Order: sequence, then C-alpha cells, then structure tokens
Amino acid sequence: MGLLFLANLGLWLGIYAPIQVLLPRQAELLDAGAKEAVFGLVTGVGAVVALLANPLAGLASDRTTSRFGRRHPWTLAGALLGALGLAVLASATTVAAVVTGWCLVQAGLNGMLASLTSAVPDRVPVRQRAKVGGLVGVSQMLGTVLGAVVVTVLVTGLPAGYLACAAAVVAGALVFVLATPDARLRRADRPALRWRELWVSPRAHPDFAWAWAAHFMVNLGNALGTLYLLYFLDDEVGHPAPEDGLLVLMLLYGVALVAGAAWFGARSDRTGRRKPYVPVSTGLMAGAALLLVAWPTWPAALVAAPLLGLGFGGYWAVALALLTQVLPAASDRAKDLGVVNIANSLPQVVAPLLATAALGALGGYRGLFAASAVATLCAAALVSRVRSVR
Repeated sequence: MGLLFLANLGLWLGIYAPIQVLLPRQAELLDAGAKEAVFGLVTGVGAVVALLANPLAGLASDRTTSRFGRRHPWTLAGALLGALGLAVLASATTVAAVVTGWCLVQAGLNGMLASLTSAVPDRVPVRQRAKVGGLVGVSQMLGTVLGAVVVTVLVTGLPAGYLACAAAVVAGALVFVLATPDARLRRADRPALRWRELWVSPRAHPDFAWAWAAHFMVNLGNALGTLYLLYFLDDEVGHPAPEDGLLVLMLLYGVALVAGAAWFGARSDRTGRRKPYVPVSTGLMAGAALLLVAWPTWPAALVAAPLLGLGFGGYWAVALALLTQVLPAASDRAKDLGVVNIANSLPQVVAPLLATAALGALGGYRGLFAASAVATLCAAALVSRVRSVR
C-alpha cells in the first residue's frame, strides 16, 4: 500500500501541477487576452481523451495475460506515455502543440490510473478499504501540493517544471511495478472482449449508477471551485503574488485533507458504514464554497482551503470504499473502475463550459462558487439512493 501510495503520488503530481500552475501560465504566455479560453480548450479536449482512455485501459487490463502480470504493463506504459506528453508540453510554443501534449498526458496517466485503482479491490479486504481510500485521497492531495512546490519553488521555468513532473511520474510507476507482485491471468480464464461491456446498465446495476452520479457531482463541484483559483487570487482577490498565495492555500488544504481522510476512513472502517459520512463531508466542501460566495477575500480563502480539504479528504476515504463495494463483476474490476474514473474526468470537460457561463451570468466568481456548492450538495442526495451499502 505504501508503494501504491507513491505511484499515485507521482501520477497526481503529473496531472495537477500542470493544471494548477503550468498550463494556466502557458496559456497566458500564448494569449494573455484570452487565457481563460485557451486554458479551457486545452483542459477540455484533454478531459475528453481521459474519458476514453480510462475505461479502455481498464478493459484491456482485465484481459491481459502477459507474463509480467495483468496490471503492471499498463501502469508502466501509461507512465511512459504521460511522460512523453509532458516533454511535448515543455517545448510547446503553439496552442495546437499544448493541446497535443496534454492529450498524451491524459491518455497515458488515465490508463495508469485505471490499473492502479484496480489494486484496491484486487488486494484490499472490504473492512480496510476506507483507510486505503483515504490513503489514495492523500496521495492526490500531496500530488497537488508537491506539484505546486516543485514548479514554483524547486524549479523555475515551464520546461523544467514539465520535465520534473515527467520524472516523478516515471519514478513512482517504476517503484511500484518493480517492487510489487502482480497476479497473472491464464489465457483459459480470460473473459471475451466485448466492446458493449464498456456500458454499465443503470437499470441492471442501480447502486453503481447512483454512486457514480454522486462521485461525478462531487468532482464537478470541486472542479468548479478550483479550476480558476489562480485567476481568482489574481483578478478578484488582488493578491500581490497569486502563485505564492495558491501554494499557501494548497498547503492548508493538504494538512486538512490528511486529517479528514484519516479520521473519516478510520471511523468508516470501524463501523462498517459508508453512506452517513458522505453528507457530512460534502457539507464541509459546500460550506467552503459558500464562504467565498459571501466573502471573496484572502482571509476567507485561508479559512475555506482547510475546510475544503477536511471535507474532500473525508469524502475520498469513504467514496472509494463504497464504489468498490458496488462494482458489477469481479472479472471486470479495472474496466468498471475505469468507468468510475470517468466521473473524475468528465467534470474537466463540463467544468470549463459551466465555469465560463457562471462567470458571465451569475455575477463572476461569487456565482461560480455558488454553483460549486450546489453541485457538491447534490452528491449527498444521490448517494442516499444506494441500497446495498450501509
């Protein structure tokens, strides 16, 4: 689990350091007058690629009979493809080149994500999954925070930042692949490859559908609230050093997320219950967004960041455990978790469009954060419809 944590840490650093810092900065260099539009285009197209890569890689992983195992080849291949995309971004000087590089990153790292996520139901007993889910959530947070530290403090310049992210992605994948065993699938046991199996019927598996929808809404709310955070600090708050301010907020967020993941995960595993912790955690996240609606200032952001981290850490701990308990079939774990991961990627497609509309029609950043709160609160209502998990 420690090595899984390191692999996830490298993966999330490779995704969030570009999203939080490098891509916004690069978009501004390419076209300062339309930086939001350029950034939205790049992240939106990349997210479409992620939508396809995750379940397809999962489907292939479930049916891989390599002598190196069924998951590890996809983990390593995804890391190498993602690193290639980050190298393309390091030398990109046009919008088309940035889009191409980010699509390679999303394809590779989402394929890697599908294989890594399947390790939880593959190897972790149900009674421990909230703790491990919290660990995965912590790796996502630390990837965000360390990514901001790496590209704002340890290295300078866009090329060096992208190449540092590429090195972290490959290092994390190599450590996990080389130091852990991976179960091999016999050819006689390999399920038939049917593309229609990418679809999971909500009618046949309603609990999976409700849990997926709740996960989507939480990630949509989080994307709406954080997508333009750097621009919010610059344009609305007027922070004298917005990148430094973002780093401070990420550190506060990270400490709180660790605390939330540890507390909620331990409580959930001890009681065997998942659902009661979702409305509590999503309520904390919505409260952070509503605080910025009422008071869009730097002091309010300093309070909202740890509040959001506490809620998001708690949600991730119980959500991953809950989602692994409503998977339709053990033989298709990686594919079904790839479908679950669409709920992580699809908001990146929808959020730029909704964020642009909210900024224009709902009163700027106040309206954007209000939309984030509403989306997050919807998740609690959706997860209440799950019947097979307490």
